[in-house]
Amino acid sequence: MLLASSLLLIAACFGLTALVIQFVLVLRHRREAPRVLPAGAPRPGISILKPLCGVDDDLEANLEQFARLDYAGKYEVVLGVKDARDAAFAVARAAVARWPGLMRLELQEGEPGLNPKVNQLITLADRARYDVLVISDSNTRVEAGYLEELAAAFSDERVGCVTHPVAGLGEKTFGSLLDNLYLAASAAAGMIAAKRFADQDIVVGKSMALRRSDVDALGGFFSVKDVLAEDYVIGQWVTRKLGKRVVVARTPVFNVSLRKSVNAFFQRYLRWSVIHRTAVSPSTYVAQSLLNPAPLAVLGALLSPSPTSGMVATAVVLGKVAVDLAACRALREDALSWDAVPGVLVKDALLFVAWWHGVFFRTVDWRGTRLRVGPGTRLLAPRAPASVPERTLHASEELLAGEAAS
Repeated sequence: MLLASSLLLIAACFGLTALVIQFVLVLRHRREAPRVLPAGAPRPGISILKPLCGVDDDLEANLEQFARLDYAGKYEVVLGVKDARDAAFAVARAAVARWPGLMRLELQEGEPGLNPKVNQLITLADRARYDVLVISDSNTRVEAGYLEELAAAFSDERVGCVTHPVAGLGEKTFGSLLDNLYLAASAAAGMIAAKRFADQDIVVGKSMALRRSDVDALGGFFSVKDVLAEDYVIGQWVTRKLGKRVVVARTPVFNVSLRKSVNAFFQRYLRWSVIHRTAVSPSTYVAQSLLNPAPLAVLGALLSPSPTSGMVATAVVLGKVAVDLAACRALREDALSWDAVPGVLVKDALLFVAWWHGVFFRTVDWRGTRLRVGPGTRLLAPRAPASVPERTLHASEELLAGEAAS
């Protein structure tokens, strides 16, 4: 027990140190001014593709913000639903009536793949008018200069993809507090640190921009119709297949989470755990657990209780709370106070359970659709035989080799 306790406490201390370094990288990233084009410089036409599925928190306000962006070029917002029975259809139709020259509504054509979001993107990209395609989730909000920063990035022909860190905002329930804490302190911070420290690209589909020509060169969105983490895989393909750069924008986008329940938060990250596990190698997935050091420290102290182990565990827990709150302050407008401390503790406990879920399970529920996930986040047919082997390969070794595009 003493050896196991010592190993867990050492791992927890290592993880906390990594989080502190990650936070420093976030601060550096945020302090760099976003690049913008001169006033008279040409700007590309931009089509914002917004797949909708159900009515997200504050959907009307989210869409309204995209109608009021400051952009010197031309842009459009193409809204998509699977069919007119979707609850979002009426909201989208009202938005088009309110901004008829800017917003359009398109119904999905067919169902070519197993990924519901990509099925919509195939139709939306086909109907888009402009050469830069921006994939934007329905529950996101952006700052007024969002498109200007994208246009500046694409003025460099070597850039193939632009993505954004994602912070959460608007929490009115405890479940939404957990959601928003995770997005800023873990997802966004980890994405920035991976890029700046190891030059590793983690593309997030909450906000992902590509040239149409590059999408076509990769086989279109059709090439990832049966991939769950299509954003991550496309980001990898941009560098490995096209030889272009992925840029992480300096300005975050904001995921609006107002009234989620704790169970809704937990179910979401059970799904994400499966995505992470099937997108990375086993060693990387194990290493990711170090970035949630508080449960490791508490478990280490419980295995071999002593004043020393108790002090180490307490220091790790308090350090983790401080780093999380500081990261949120760096990435979102409204800082969280110390009242959010219970949220950090509950979040980390639930994420620890979700991490273990990812070790053993390979099915997810995406907005009512149950999907089975294979290596490289490749989706398997719902009625696939139970005997289908689950090999454990690296992040996207199969996909990046081209199997997903074939």
